[in-house]
Amino acid sequence: MGGFSKAEREAMKERAAELQAEASSGKKGSKKAKEEKACLDAIAEMKDGDREIAERVHAIVTKEAPQLAPKTCYGMPANADDKGKVVVFLQVSAKFETRYCTLGFNDVAQLDDGDMWPSAYAVTKVSAAVEKEIARLVKRAVG
Repeated sequence: MGGFSKAEREAMKERAAELQAEASSGKKGSKKAKEEKACLDAIAEMKDGDREIAERVHAIVTKEAPQLAPKTCYGMPANADDKGKVVVFLQVSAKFETRYCTLGFNDVAQLDDGDMWPSAYAVTKVSAAVEKEIARLVKRAVG
């Protein structure tokens, strides 16, 4: 195997920079503001299709789960709980040259449903029906 792709190496560098910024941040309030700005900046820099999806997802998560804090994870938009653990994230298609964005939920999300349940969803467009489903999932994820 050839090792990590250029996109994967870039994502790792971005994550290292995020961790370094978290460690060097002095005040919690300023850290939260910096993380939100980084999230919004990451969204603003995306290609049109990804940006439109990311903007809608950000608006839905902010509305449905205001207790989650916007931040970036591997350079992509995410939202974390009060302990800093990412609950929901958006992996954009351009980052890894995939055909769709992926809306994902980490293990702290309360989506449990029996012995097996989905924790990631392909998103190609945020229609009214998709918006409603994202809102439902986010509400459920935060309990």
